[in-house]
This record gives sequence, C-alpha cells and structure tokens, in this order.
Amino acid sequence: MQYIIVGLGNPGEEYENTRHNTGRMVLEVFRKKNDFPEWSGDKTLKALVSKGSFGKDKVTLLLPDNFMNVSGKSVAPLVKTAKDAERTIVVYDELALPVGSMKISFNRSSGGHKGLESIIKALKTPAFARLRIGICPTTPSGKLKKPAGEQAVLDFIIGPFKKPELEVMKKTTKKAAEALALILTEGRDKATGQVN
Repeated sequence: MQYIIVGLGNPGEEYENTRHNTGRMVLEVFRKKNDFPEWSGDKTLKALVSKGSFGKDKVTLLLPDNFMNVSGKSVAPLVKTAKDAERTIVVYDELALPVGSMKISFNRSSGGHKGLESIIKALKTPAFARLRIGICPTTPSGKLKKPAGEQAVLDFIIGPFKKPELEVMKKTTKKAAEALALILTEGRDKATGQVN
C-alpha cells in the first residue's frame, strides 16, 4: 500500500522552532528514526519530499513549502481518490490540546486550523487521518490557557516554543513518530484506540 504523511508548518528558518511548525518537526523525527532519505525539493508539488518503505508499505513524507493556509496545493496532486485520502495522514499543531499531548482523528472539520482547511478544500473530503499535537499552555491545575483574540492566537502559534516547552516537545515528537508507525502497522482505528 501507498501512504502519504504530511507535516504542516511554514517554510523558512524564522519558523523553524515555532509552535505552528510542530507537524514538520514530527515528520523530521519520523524520517530520521526510520532511515528515510534526506528531503529533496519537488518544484511541481512545491514541497520537500522523502520517499521510503515502512514494512511492506511505500510511504511518501511531504512537507509543503507553501505557507500554512495554502498547504492543500502541495497535497492534492498526490491524493487522487477517496482511497488515497484514507491513506493520507496529516500531522499538525493543535491549540485545543495541552502541550505534549496528542490525538488521532479523522472525518472531522478543520476546527479553524487554516492548513487543515486548505487540505480539506483541496481534497474535497475530510476523510484523511490527523495526528493532532497539543501546543496550548496550561495552568498548574491543568486548565488550557488559550490566548484571547485573533491576533494574540496568531502571535502565539507563530511564536517559538519556550525552553521548558521545547523539552516536553522533544519527547512528544518521538511519541508522535511512534504513533505514526502505529497507524501504518495497525491501521488508524486500532492506533486511535491506543493513542487517544
């Protein structure tokens, strides 16, 4: 089988360790851990691509080199059918989850995430799997401390992780890479049960 795993983020050095680049960070960990080749630029897709095998499956790792809100342009050429969509996994930052947590979901709305919105529009279906990685700070009692207002949210997501958060994210990206492996080996339903 052929799988496509997409790591969402923004291109360019200034975005490298920002919260909005969590998807890209996870994919880089997965790529290295599973000995996939170095990224190569694909001008037609306007993306960085690394192709390899995982068990019996062929896997294409994709980092759109567009800005987040037009990510779908890089994904659509690879996803031609409903079956392709079901074998597509999108990894991205989730403001509705605490830092360091993650959830698998599929067949849901974008929840306001611009990158996801772009992919749903481009593929004309929400049927692909998502690996949502939490980026929201919490109070000592565990309540989410979301920034208030559109500009505050934007500044927060394109802002860099704080030092203690980066430590947490190092572990989280490893766990997320394992969750991706689980989806590939066990299928998304079983993986959802184990990860969530």
